[in-house]
Amino acid sequence: MRHIYSIIGCCVVAVFLLYHRASHPGFGSVKPLNVTAWDAFGYYMYLPSIFIYHDMTDLEWLPEADSTYVLTGGTLYQANRKDNGNYVFKYLGGVSIMQMPLFFIGHLIALNTSFKADGFSPPYQYAIAFGAVIYCILALFLLRRLLRRYFSDLSVAVSILLVVLATNLPQYIAVDGGMSHAYIFPLYVIVLYTTMRWHETPRILWASLTGLTIGLATISRPTEVIMLFIPLLWNTHNRKASRAKWEQVKQYRTHLYFTILFGLLGVLPQLLYWKIASGSFFFNPGSKWSFLDPFFRVLFGWESGWFIYTPVTIFFITGFFFIRKHPFQRSVIVFCFLNIWIIISWFDWKYGATYSTRALVQSYPVFALPFTAFIDWIRRKKWSYLFYLLGVFLIFLNLFQLKQFYTTVLHHRDMTRQYYGRIFLNRHPTPLDVSLMDTREFLKKEDEYRPVEIYSADSVILVSGTNGYPGVIADFAILQDGELWDHGDFWLRITADIKVQTGFLESHLTGRVYTADTSKYTSIRLANPITMNGASNTYEFYLLVPGFPGEMRFNLQVTTTSKFEGTVENVRVVRLSKKEPASCRIRQRS
Repeated sequence: MRHIYSIIGCCVVAVFLLYHRASHPGFGSVKPLNVTAWDAFGYYMYLPSIFIYHDMTDLEWLPEADSTYVLTGGTLYQANRKDNGNYVFKYLGGVSIMQMPLFFIGHLIALNTSFKADGFSPPYQYAIAFGAVIYCILALFLLRRLLRRYFSDLSVAVSILLVVLATNLPQYIAVDGGMSHAYIFPLYVIVLYTTMRWHETPRILWASLTGLTIGLATISRPTEVIMLFIPLLWNTHNRKASRAKWEQVKQYRTHLYFTILFGLLGVLPQLLYWKIASGSFFFNPGSKWSFLDPFFRVLFGWESGWFIYTPVTIFFITGFFFIRKHPFQRSVIVFCFLNIWIIISWFDWKYGATYSTRALVQSYPVFALPFTAFIDWIRRKKWSYLFYLLGVFLIFLNLFQLKQFYTTVLHHRDMTRQYYGRIFLNRHPTPLDVSLMDTREFLKKEDEYRPVEIYSADSVILVSGTNGYPGVIADFAILQDGELWDHGDFWLRITADIKVQTGFLESHLTGRVYTADTSKYTSIRLANPITMNGASNTYEFYLLVPGFPGEMRFNLQVTTTSKFEGTVENVRVVRLSKKEPASCRIRQRS
């Protein structure tokens, strides 16, 4: 009963993760579950290649599987053909090793049912998806035991609830469960636990498991090799502890050899695969880093900043100031600093499709140590209830944003400060809101401006165009009649209903203005979070127009990088100005 709060906390997040997995997509959804596509396919492809198709180097089975299940995303970037004629997988095989029991469960079900035993049919998908969740639930209960060694039960419960429910962790465990994060997460818990146990009671078992875990993590994502700093610097938080630690290492030197041996055994499967596929035990899969000029936008940027979209992580870092007396102080701080620096130094700093910074998710068990220390400290303050209220809000905000991310309202790559401000806790963003993904111009208080419709077209306009030859919707000039127009800046609000037959993903709606001495344009994508291919979608955006003394020409068109065919109707161009404009004349160009 003394540990009831942390047990309840683990049970709550376990139920949530299982429910979250079951509802994305739901069992009755027409959209099939496919967790082994894109990057996840790169980690998983070892298993069907070896155990079903017996073909790791030619991949003759892949075209048919790809056409059936859409695995590669259109281009086989998950493997490269080398000079010896063999394909060599870009992604390392540690994740496949951990997925192996789940794969065999799916394979056994497929062999005894009407599903295809091809490695990608529903039994495999559900085994991988739910298996990743179960792995992480078990890891959370083990993490609970670890945290209980140092902190109060209630602090541990609060920490586990916030680490799961107030961060992006559910997305990469319960939805994108085929990615590496869900499998490396338990490895971090294991290495923390075995490290703690060895320092408390040195045994060959704990030393061997520590080495094996680090080796397996390294061939899951090579950068996880920095995990070795956890056991290396554990119990070095002060001089006395450090001397005792290294005396202990000398006393149990044999254990160190077992750690190294099992670490090499953990890496060995990858070396054997590289030897078979490339002819060498060592192979560079290729990656680019910028360690001397890291991208701090990974942490603070509006695109997918860690502190922006999962602000509870600010307290992960704050916790560093509250672990001075704990044996893990130096190992946690050094590891977290190196880990963050590596993550923000990768050349593709947006990390493809991501909610917050997904590359840090697997290391949350390490961050949970300083975070729980911070919670333990704040619980002793009279105003601790404010933190609990904040925690409830952060959970609500995160769950709201997870839903937005799943429906793409919170975009996986192209967020901006202006757009986030419009969709923040907004269930139903408007076309004007969504336009801020592509433009920063937004008229916040339109009711303070005087609207004058200067162009309209209700009838259907057929529009077509190819790369370099845009489809024109409207092209006209606005002429002064004496002193009818003020010469100050004003706004245009452009609205159009567009139905696309061809070129939805590659096309934009572009408005341009030309005056005697200047020009300007705004372009918004047709494929955005609230539009659907093949349907009639409403688009709307603002364009701030510089003041002009003479004639202004306006052009509205669809620009495309491939080919566009579609229809446009209900086109409106409204001039918005704080001054009272008089009548004007329109001269149609085309």
